[in-house]
Amino acid sequence: MLKQNLQLKLSQKLSPQQIQLMKLIQLPTQAFEQRLKEEMVENPALETGKEDQYETDEFGNDEYDDYDDYDNERIEADDINIDEYLSDDEIPNYKLQTNNYSDDDEERTMPYAAPVSFHQSLSDQLNTFILSDNERDIAEFLVGSIDDTGYIRRSVADIVDDMAFTQGIYTDDQTVENILHIIHQLEPAGVGARDLQECLLLQLKHKTPTESIDLAIDILENQFDAFTKKHYDKLLQKYDISQDQLRKAIDEIEKLNPKPGGAYDSNSKVVEHVVPDFSIRIVDGELELSLNGRNAPELHVSKDYQEMLQSYKESKDRSNQQKDAVQFIKQKLDSAKWFIDAIKQRQETLFVTMNAIMHYQEEYFLDGDETKLKPMILKDIADMVGLDISTVSRVANSKYVETPYGTKLIKEFFSEAMKNDQGEDVSTIEIKKILQNVIDEEDKRKPLPDDKLAEILKEKGYPIARRTIAKYREQLDIPVARMRKRI
Repeated sequence: MLKQNLQLKLSQKLSPQQIQLMKLIQLPTQAFEQRLKEEMVENPALETGKEDQYETDEFGNDEYDDYDDYDNERIEADDINIDEYLSDDEIPNYKLQTNNYSDDDEERTMPYAAPVSFHQSLSDQLNTFILSDNERDIAEFLVGSIDDTGYIRRSVADIVDDMAFTQGIYTDDQTVENILHIIHQLEPAGVGARDLQECLLLQLKHKTPTESIDLAIDILENQFDAFTKKHYDKLLQKYDISQDQLRKAIDEIEKLNPKPGGAYDSNSKVVEHVVPDFSIRIVDGELELSLNGRNAPELHVSKDYQEMLQSYKESKDRSNQQKDAVQFIKQKLDSAKWFIDAIKQRQETLFVTMNAIMHYQEEYFLDGDETKLKPMILKDIADMVGLDISTVSRVANSKYVETPYGTKLIKEFFSEAMKNDQGEDVSTIEIKKILQNVIDEEDKRKPLPDDKLAEILKEKGYPIARRTIAKYREQLDIPVARMRKRI
């Protein structure tokens, strides 16, 4: 049975301009600059730099801001004669070029580095070994099976089957094992290992044998589980050695690289520098906030485009082509005006939000002591500046601020509140800092378990449960007591 009914519903939708503004606010400085370049390429009516001295409004538009709507006008003019725009006196570029320059005039540029990839380096090293064609094919396949950390995460049986099905290379497990021993001779040492134990052993066996290295090899081969669990008493009893001898063997193991491939790749990676979006300085005991100048480009609407629009407005004869052109010009001018306005709104939003954060955490920015950071959530700042919580989140999530104590990620200043023994709200950042200090000062031969850490913090005025201590310790990337033990 069909029925008709009437429903009233309120809904809120963001306009395309609002969505674009939110995206601009979220961008950090470097990404914002890239977005700006893209917009400059896409919209020829948008220009950067200082504009000429003529009448403009606050957004850089001249007195011909208001466009008339020409959609209903009647076009009676003939088509534009394209030949009128062509010049007869143009000289081809090749006739204006000369080649009478000396070697001293040659432009010299810095050559680009072309680092050899990790896998290419391993393949090049295979050329130093005498191998048959079949063996070389197997070796190349094994090199291709090595991941970026330097490991082969597959069994020999799987590799044999894969070569047969995908490469048409038929071999057996023993042959692959033999070729794998050759791969293990390549640099960096430890490459081609199938697990951590084998990786560490390969690196130790590349070293010149000493008493400590021989003991370390024995421990990894026969007591690897006891070593990883740091059961040092068991190792001392097993090998009947002194603590000093065990310490030297463990030192040799700790010098090894558990990810040999990762060390190689790090040499060829481009170092990325953090560009702070804000800067906070202390001037005469007062905090001074500034927005990175790269976030405030000088943009204005193209004067040429406005003059073209004005020429069309004053002309008496208008063709269809001119009408289409003016619609394009109007669209680009509107887009340029909106983008300039969005940039200004972005600057104001960033500055107002960071200014509120700076004053909320004034004690920290004046002193630099992390224990003076107040509990602060997004809603606190949103209420202060009158913005939505999501907007504050966009500002804080990917922006950096340069302070007298280093460049900090803004979202790190936000934290939840907990009560101390005086009933006062303290920041979880403060508690984590104190927990970090307690662990740093502990006796590493007898690390403090979580329940003992909870007792110490309670004595310092922070009554926290053991499970909360465990949560904060994990957030600080600090292992459990047994794994912090040193001999």
